[in-house]
Amino acid sequence: MASDPSNSSSSSFTLVGVPGLEAFPTCLGVLFCSAYVMALVGNGAVLLVTGLDKSLRAPCHRLLAMLAAVDVLMVTAVVPKLLSVLWLNSAEIGYVACFVQMFLVHSATSEESGLLLAMAVDRYVAVCHPLRYHSILSARAVAQMGLAVVLRALLFMVPLTGLVTSLPYCGPRVVPHSYCEHQAVAGLACADPAPAGLYSVAASSLTVGADGACIAASYGRILRAVPGHGAHRRALSTCGCHLCVVLLFYLPGIVSVYAQHLGSAVPAPARVLLADLYLALPAALNPLVYSVRTRPVRRALLRMLLPGKARA
Repeated sequence: MASDPSNSSSSSFTLVGVPGLEAFPTCLGVLFCSAYVMALVGNGAVLLVTGLDKSLRAPCHRLLAMLAAVDVLMVTAVVPKLLSVLWLNSAEIGYVACFVQMFLVHSATSEESGLLLAMAVDRYVAVCHPLRYHSILSARAVAQMGLAVVLRALLFMVPLTGLVTSLPYCGPRVVPHSYCEHQAVAGLACADPAPAGLYSVAASSLTVGADGACIAASYGRILRAVPGHGAHRRALSTCGCHLCVVLLFYLPGIVSVYAQHLGSAVPAPARVLLADLYLALPAALNPLVYSVRTRPVRRALLRMLLPGKARA
């Protein structure tokens, strides 16, 4: 399926696709193409409706639009090239393009984690300080949170990209992955890739651990602030879609990250599929979760798609 590595330019890499599953390009392509179309349509609809509908100007809707934009960036950085490998036998990717893809993918995952934390803060303020909700989470505060999320991703990825690009690549440049995942690329270097790997594990664990701990703490504060089982159920119902998105992102993400670092302990097809699904599935399912469970977004989508019936 992949092109011959000996024919690759010395300034490019060759992507394998999904190692061990080269005999199933059509099935894999249909799976990821479907997820990509769902992600584009769903997140595009969220961006359109939050941009055009004046009733969706709350802080939570601005954060939802940011999440949709990051999801589109994340899947677009990976899936089109993956489909070209599976369906067009176009496995070669330029040297610079490979590291740009690496930077976009891993910075987008960091941004998504940061946005989920910001959305947890939004839910905490909405439940525990409803009268001060709009004063605490003003448009300026939401913009500052978004900027902080992007800056943190840059601070994480710039050193990692520098460590990986500084390695010498003097042998075959066949990446045993469907995109330029940093561990897979660093493993091709002629020098010891351990510093890049250690930095990646430490930074990823710190980012995910800190964000996950803060999200858990915010929900702990929410549950303590609303006494009684009935109130707990109502509070969790208010936060239900955010909890679903958190689980969609973190559970496969944690499994995928540590599967990459365990190396030979996890079969290569499982490692690569986990990494691909970790990027594609949350982006495809997040809009469905929010459109189904969030009444203002659902009504705004209906007004946009069926204006006559929505008014009725």
